[in-house]
Formats: sequence, structure tokens, C-alpha cells
Amino acid sequence: MNSLKEAINLIEGGVPKAADVCGVSVRAVYKWLDRNRLPRTEYTGETSYAKKLEAASNGAVSAKNLLELTKTPTEAA
Repeated sequence: MNSLKEAINLIEGGVPKAADVCGVSVRAVYKWLDRNRLPRTEYTGETSYAKKLEAASNGAVSAKNLLELTKTPTEAA
């Protein structure tokens, strides 16, 4: 898995399902895909979308790997 898009595609139902399980709009998920990253709130602990996506994928997507894949250099520091 090299991108957020690949991870979302591992979820049965794709973007609409990801939006539903995370409680956000489909448009919000498309914004994540455009940026290839989850929102800032995921890295500050305000949300837990990575864990929700992991559950929705039945473990095909690891929350830890998803966060590593999508963080910016600032968040890596």
C-alpha cells in the first residue's frame, strides 16, 4: 500500500463506506485522497479515523501503517 487511495480501495464500499464509518462527508474523504493524507486532527489525537478505517477494512489496512503513510515531514519530526 503506497497511498491513501489504495487503502480506501481495500474497504468494501470504497469512499462512501469510508465516509460513513468516519462520520464525515464523501467530499471530505475525497479531500483526504487529493492530499494523500488524513486531516490534522488525526495526528493531534482529536479523531481516530485510521482506527475506524482499519476496522472497516477487516484488518486489511493497519491504522499504524495508514498514519505512517500519510503523515507530513512536520508530523514525522
